[in-house]
Amino acid sequence: MVEAGARGRVRERAVVPILCVAAGIASGASAWALLLHRREAGGWAALGAGVALVAGGVLLRPSDRLGRVLLSFADRLFDACVLGSIVWVTRTSDPWVAAGALVALAAGFIASYIRARGGSLGYGIEEGIVTPVLRYGLVAAGLIAGWRWAVWAVAVIMLLASGVRASQVAKEERQ
Repeated sequence: MVEAGARGRVRERAVVPILCVAAGIASGASAWALLLHRREAGGWAALGAGVALVAGGVLLRPSDRLGRVLLSFADRLFDACVLGSIVWVTRTSDPWVAAGALVALAAGFIASYIRARGGSLGYGIEEGIVTPVLRYGLVAAGLIAGWRWAVWAVAVIMLLASGVRASQVAKEERQ
């Protein structure tokens, strides 16, 4: 009976890494589809990556340090693959969309850096599920439905997330 319980714990710990790998593969597939100018297919693949990442975030246990690192890496991979591909594909045909995707990409990396740096300094940076759900959902829906404004909405959300995280660090520094 003990062996069955140990196997169950190993399976539980393997769920987040498996979801991160699935998200990485789906992010790469989205980038590939976007580079082939298959916007809708890229959107569906981005949606799959987003679902895997959100599921990984929900299932992540606070004590799972490896899962947290893998999830953060897969999240940055999503941004780099999907938003980077949008920037590349639209840079000449639709500079407005390319600029929005580039701002969203940069703001996402800044928000991630603030969270990581603040955490390494011992500050409690609150992380919610709403921001990633909005980010993944808007990017995927924008690609599927052809909403040009979606990348700018993601850019604003990520700039706000950066500001909120920076204010959390400043607030804890004053205490």
